[in-house]
Amino acid sequence: MKILGRSDRVDLPELGLKNIHAKIDTGAYTCSLHCSRAELVDGKLEFVLLDEEHPEFTGMKFEFRKFSKREIKNSSGEAEMRFVIKTTIRIHNRVIRAEFSLSDRDKLRFPVLLGRKIMRNRFLIDVTEKDLSFKSKKSD
Repeated sequence: MKILGRSDRVDLPELGLKNIHAKIDTGAYTCSLHCSRAELVDGKLEFVLLDEEHPEFTGMKFEFRKFSKREIKNSSGEAEMRFVIKTTIRIHNRVIRAEFSLSDRDKLRFPVLLGRKIMRNRFLIDVTEKDLSFKSKKSD
């Protein structure tokens, strides 16, 4: 089983994001992705990832026909309605299909949060480390 630290850099290949900072949060159940704008247009979910201040911001608009909307508790314990998409994430050269809620994380340090659901039976967490997947990718 591979080890992750308290944070890492991951790829979201279907969304064109590489080496994006992600916080590993065993207290969170699901994953979250920073989204500055999301709206329903003709039954499709249209959204823009990150925001203008973020170094990896492209302004590219994404459209998803398959998505859900559900109540998710934020870090303060308050329930929020969020759009949820499924996409792939690459960690330690392993591609995993996962659910990500879209939320405004502009005031938070990491644009991606990885919850315990994606880590279960895949990774061990060592909070004294960071960027272990990214370091192994660079040495390949």
